[in-house]
Amino acid sequence: MSLQNFYQIEDGFTKISAEQASMFAKEVAEDFNPLHDVGAKRFCVPGDLLFAIVLEKYGLSQNMHFIFSGMVGDGTPLRFPDTEAETFSITDQAGKEYLRVERSGDVMRDEATVERLMHEYVGFSGQNFPYIFVPMLTKELVMFNLDRPLVIYESMTLNMRHLNFKEPRVELLEPRLEINGGKRATAYLHFQFSAGGEVVGAGFKQVAIGGLRDYEPAPLQAFVDDYLARKHQYLANLARAATA
Repeated sequence: MSLQNFYQIEDGFTKISAEQASMFAKEVAEDFNPLHDVGAKRFCVPGDLLFAIVLEKYGLSQNMHFIFSGMVGDGTPLRFPDTEAETFSITDQAGKEYLRVERSGDVMRDEATVERLMHEYVGFSGQNFPYIFVPMLTKELVMFNLDRPLVIYESMTLNMRHLNFKEPRVELLEPRLEINGGKRATAYLHFQFSAGGEVVGAGFKQVAIGGLRDYEPAPLQAFVDDYLARKHQYLANLARAATA
């Protein structure tokens, strides 16, 4: 997975176009969240792309915590600082923070292994909807606003037991949905990494869900069917283009 296809460097700043962000979401993560569509009213760059760029630039630290504090728009100039600090921020020209990174412990810079872990995690993350979210919502008898879905990546935590591994694979653990007062919820998506027959690390992704309302199975299923139809059509077109 060459990340150079998904950003460019201009005057020392990293810029991600809407087209690049949408391509990453759909073709790498298979994430068809409407927030990542080119031309979306509330368009934002996928948090997983920012995560991937951090790993590419700084390597994999044994303990990492990512706090997504702002939605990155089309072409926002981002500053990834040249630093060895344990805590640093990704900001724009005006100093507005979009991502804070906290790290500690040993650092892995083996490109092949870091890329594999990155790809495994991003692929897992992109499948959160509908395969993880919908069963959680159904269990709690709630759903989000289908006309204006608001599902925002808030943070992600990684804790690796050690960094002496190759070819990690990600596995889903038990997810949890916490209702926060009526209209909002927080999803905790737990996962672990295995390699060579042992668990080498674990973590969780925290996602905010807004606009909660009472569960209606038929409209929610229609939304899921439309989402999957768009996904399958896009990927089918992509496969046809690759063989043309």
